[in-house]
Amino acid sequence: MKVIRASKEHIPLITPLFDAYRVFYEQASDNEGAKSFLEKRLEFNESVVFLAMDGYIAVGFTQLYMTFSSVSMESFYILNDLYVIPSYRTKGIGKALLNKAKEQCILMNYKGVGLETASNNPARHLYERLGWEKDINHFHYFWTASKHE
Repeated sequence: MKVIRASKEHIPLITPLFDAYRVFYEQASDNEGAKSFLEKRLEFNESVVFLAMDGYIAVGFTQLYMTFSSVSMESFYILNDLYVIPSYRTKGIGKALLNKAKEQCILMNYKGVGLETASNNPARHLYERLGWEKDINHFHYFWTASKHE
């Protein structure tokens, strides 16, 4: 198994993984929408995608978005997506993808990598083993714009 940085030519390999990731989070399957979304992120350099490959088979991916901290005046990544196909889980692929994200952060001289996950996500134990610290001092808020306004 190896982890590569994905480019636009890898979109056919990433799309089914990205769609399965979204379905895992209870979204309707939408391969065309997933493909279009990924094309835009990669075309405009809005994200970094790493792809785990077992030979010619794509078995997992992670997607990082670049952002900034005004307080520290530094750039950092948000690890927004991490997915490994079920038959490859518990084989170290998630760990390899997370470590690749950390390497990318160091390469870019960024502040760090943040992520958000559900409180019942079993991957949270992996995050903690690999050095992510749970923030118990801050609340997370989100405002949703109505599409009908």
